[in-house]
Amino acid sequence: MLARITGMSVSLVQRYLPSPFVFALLLNLIVLVAAMLGTGQSLPVMVKHWGGGLWTLLSFTMQMALILVTGLALARAPSVNRLLDRLAALPRSPGQAIVVVTLVGLAGSWINWGFGLAIGAVFARALARQVRGVDYPLLVASAYSGFLIWHGGLSASIPLTLASTSANLEKMTGGVVTQPIGVEHTLFTPLNLTIIALLCLGLPLLNRLMHPRTQVKVADPALLVEPEAIRPLQNTPAQKLDDSRLLAWVVVALAAVYYVMYFASQGFSLGLDIVIGLFLFAGLLLHGTPERYMRAIDSSIGGISGIVLLFPFYAGIMGMMAGVNAEGLSLGALISDAFVSWSSADTFPLLAFLSAGLINVFVPSGGGQWAVQGPIMLPAGQALNVPPEVTAMAIAWGDAWTNMIQPFWALPLLGIVGLGARDIMGYCLIMLVYSGLVISGAFYFLG
Repeated sequence: MLARITGMSVSLVQRYLPSPFVFALLLNLIVLVAAMLGTGQSLPVMVKHWGGGLWTLLSFTMQMALILVTGLALARAPSVNRLLDRLAALPRSPGQAIVVVTLVGLAGSWINWGFGLAIGAVFARALARQVRGVDYPLLVASAYSGFLIWHGGLSASIPLTLASTSANLEKMTGGVVTQPIGVEHTLFTPLNLTIIALLCLGLPLLNRLMHPRTQVKVADPALLVEPEAIRPLQNTPAQKLDDSRLLAWVVVALAAVYYVMYFASQGFSLGLDIVIGLFLFAGLLLHGTPERYMRAIDSSIGGISGIVLLFPFYAGIMGMMAGVNAEGLSLGALISDAFVSWSSADTFPLLAFLSAGLINVFVPSGGGQWAVQGPIMLPAGQALNVPPEVTAMAIAWGDAWTNMIQPFWALPLLGIVGLGARDIMGYCLIMLVYSGLVISGAFYFLG
């Protein structure tokens, strides 16, 4: 039964899902029309919101590009390839490979979402090289499914924002939260840990059951072959400097001193910049010389085209979702208010989760979504005697949930594995349904 449903889902997505670029363009137009109709703002005003938002994600775009490039360059280091191939040789069947890559993606994303995307992608490539008969699109989708738990993990932006001493904390929560709320009240509660446990138990089994018995799509061997390292001719002083291991080691040593001091003062805090830096300097160390590492970066750079092209358009959507009319009403606020109006004390956490899932399709950024929903949903929850930490976690899980059908976050992973969004989204749709039932049930019964 599941195999039949999965087959229909994959076929439906392959037939009707547009490319990520066209999907982003259509979302821009949908939000434009919806905001004009819902908030009464004119076309010139909405275009101003759109244009003002286009370039607000430039810093984040560069971070995403670096996650992809440094992650893939690290995976292309000979020693890392050998290690991944040894680990990938442990699963003896396609089903076992699907289970293992799902668990690796889940563990990586719980530690840090950027790390989870990168390690899941490179491990999927290694498994495809080692395990015969494994369906490559499902293997990649299973690696991506681990991303579901990132907003319940150690790099979760909304809980970490609540735990900070930011001067904007009261403003971001609509005046509800004036003192930091520690992660013991958000990330390490029975509610959050139950959701994580159910996903970690259920997702690997679900993904394993979706593996097709026939018409398996194996990876194109050309996608999995790493370029051979070219040994440069050391016949000039300049070339010897380019191929200097000593120079690479000195720079890596400086980085090591910095990170030791950082972790000693900050604890195990893996911000996105820290993850990129660790990938960068680990890659330089493992490739051995500046020139070899530069070649690895050069061969990894092609996958960032989707990130560079699409992210400005999603930033434009965010500008329109948050753009307010003369009465201070935005489309994001309008959607949130609609869900609030349907809520009771018992159903509010569930409806906050569902509203966040809907808004995430248009604002696929935890920080951007918090800016849109936090000042609206937390006061509404407080009026219904729902603790602010429960409301915040409902928004956080809604943000994570619909990433399974939003290609925005899949782009770095897809760039590494050499697939397109249509290849994996049919499987992701099934994962969306399962995870939605799990998370909805948790917020309804435990929220």
